[in-house]
Amino acid sequence: MKLERLLSIIFKLLHNEILSASSLADEFQVSTRTIYRDIEAICAAGIPVVSYQGANGGFGIMRGYKFDKSLIGSHDVLNLITVLSSLSSVFEDKEVEHTIDRLKTLDTSESSRTLYVNLESLRLRKAIQEKKAVRFDYVSNKNEFTSREAEPIHLHYKFRNWYVYGFCRERQDDREFRVSRMMNITITQEEFLRSHKVKDEPSYSESDLGGFADVVIWVNPNSIAKVLDQFQNASKVMNRDGSMTFTISVYRPQHAGWLKSILLSFGSGAKMIKPVELQSILMDEAEKIMKIYKDV
Repeated sequence: MKLERLLSIIFKLLHNEILSASSLADEFQVSTRTIYRDIEAICAAGIPVVSYQGANGGFGIMRGYKFDKSLIGSHDVLNLITVLSSLSSVFEDKEVEHTIDRLKTLDTSESSRTLYVNLESLRLRKAIQEKKAVRFDYVSNKNEFTSREAEPIHLHYKFRNWYVYGFCRERQDDREFRVSRMMNITITQEEFLRSHKVKDEPSYSESDLGGFADVVIWVNPNSIAKVLDQFQNASKVMNRDGSMTFTISVYRPQHAGWLKSILLSFGSGAKMIKPVELQSILMDEAEKIMKIYKDV
């Protein structure tokens, strides 16, 4: 099952320096193309996976992002059980239920659960099962408020957010709505009769799987320690003036929010060399920050 495989890959990356796509493919008995897609999904979820070239290359998680196994206690297990239980209730997947059962065997404490997950998507799941239309207020990317009525078809989780896919009666077309932007959701008593076909996931070509690009950063001598804390496994070149140039391969760097946050945290101690598109993104963000404090 994909969800359990993704979780397994994440934990393996957290506890290993570098893992090759071929070794992961052999272990999970899937193709290397499937592993590349899994890595894309993990990157899209905000986990900073980087690639390493060469004979011993593969995938790994940024050093500063990793955590010590000893830091995982009973409370963490309880929280993970709670989150997976919520996902299981949405997907009704037996494999996830087996994973939950195995996690429960790790928790021998008498601790009470402190994390509770209340997903609005559970209500939408009920509407999908019963084929009931839903009404709601929606906020678009442009911050426009509209009232919608839709026939929900399926739920999916991507980019750390829940989405519902369905037929929008106002637009008379299939639409995807981000659940966090749906307000005042009401399940009607009207059962829709038309049949909807769920769109297949887009196919990927070999060129699609080449989404990793080199990020090159120049670092002044006074900031090398700070950058090393984040990019320990990057390729490094010491310059004559005492500065250092870091090169790290990142999946779709222009869209990696975690990377932008880290680079901004270096302040004036580091300069983005390439990709040029990322330079513009950082400059725009810096200008926005300056405007906020302009009148302070």
